[in-house]
Amino acid sequence: MCFSARTFGAASDSRARHPPILIVYKEGFVTTVLVEQPATFSFELYPPRSAAAEETLLESLEHLVDAGPEFISVTYGAAGTTRGASLAVLLRLLGDTDVKPMAHLTCVGSSYADATRLIREFLDAGVTSFLALRGDPPAGAVEGDDFLGDLGSAGELVQLIHRVQAERAPFRQVDVPGFPGAKRLSSGEKVTIAVAAFPNGHPRSRSVNQDLDTLLAKEAAGANLAITQLFFEADDYLGFVQKAREAGVTMRILPGIMPVLSPQRLRRILELTDEKIPVDLMRALEAQPTAEGQASVGIEHAIELSRAVIGTDRPGLHLYTFNQHEPVLAVLRGVGLLEKENA
Repeated sequence: MCFSARTFGAASDSRARHPPILIVYKEGFVTTVLVEQPATFSFELYPPRSAAAEETLLESLEHLVDAGPEFISVTYGAAGTTRGASLAVLLRLLGDTDVKPMAHLTCVGSSYADATRLIREFLDAGVTSFLALRGDPPAGAVEGDDFLGDLGSAGELVQLIHRVQAERAPFRQVDVPGFPGAKRLSSGEKVTIAVAAFPNGHPRSRSVNQDLDTLLAKEAAGANLAITQLFFEADDYLGFVQKAREAGVTMRILPGIMPVLSPQRLRRILELTDEKIPVDLMRALEAQPTAEGQASVGIEHAIELSRAVIGTDRPGLHLYTFNQHEPVLAVLRGVGLLEKENA
């Protein structure tokens, strides 16, 4: 009786698209088994806006890279306001590290031509992972305004990214096993495209079902990873994932978590996201008289939240860093995803 096995999808590049698969060959029969992998983690950064901020970012980036994340995403300002700075951080990740960079892209206000040029610029630079976002309309804008651009949704941006990549690299040559020097044509390199998910509903959504339909449409358009907006209660995320699976969503849905280090930051987050106030967390933060005490409360809350959402169908954490490495690395140590000596 002869057995052989090969594992596919374990590299970080494809990890975002598919769970690892073990294909077992047994006397001519093929059995496919999903292989459970340890939880991954990833980080989000934003580009610096000053020389001092750049110095701080570079210091944090070194520590974050050393932790070994699956990828590091870099935000992109509204209407392209941080285009150059964002690309500079992405290029540093590409040129100086082994970590996969993920570029945020927004499409609100962009024409097809402008969006295509920007996508091609990132692809030509070597970036093959994206977080596709529609972006927020300018204050006072209403749906249907011409200046909101040609792309009406994140799903349309997902389709455009795939189309531009297919036009750039429709084919590639790959080695033929057992025949040194021989090549065969294969389809071009695929891109990883993440999209946003909203456990507590998008601010402009009418219902949970609309949020689920939107997420399902994004996956149908070609998205292969979802990352959630911030949430503060584990049940919000767990319930959303269950409903998404029941609706037919199959891609990974990474929980987005940020250690909230002060009451002021929590209030600002709530203003930006329209999330409901996490009363217990706010009270605990306000009860601490020192910045150090508040930071400890925020980190411990993020640790407990992370522990609650890691599981078989939730294989990873996406941590919003606020360009600070210490809090998120403390969270990873607290949940056992990072050894103390590696921090």
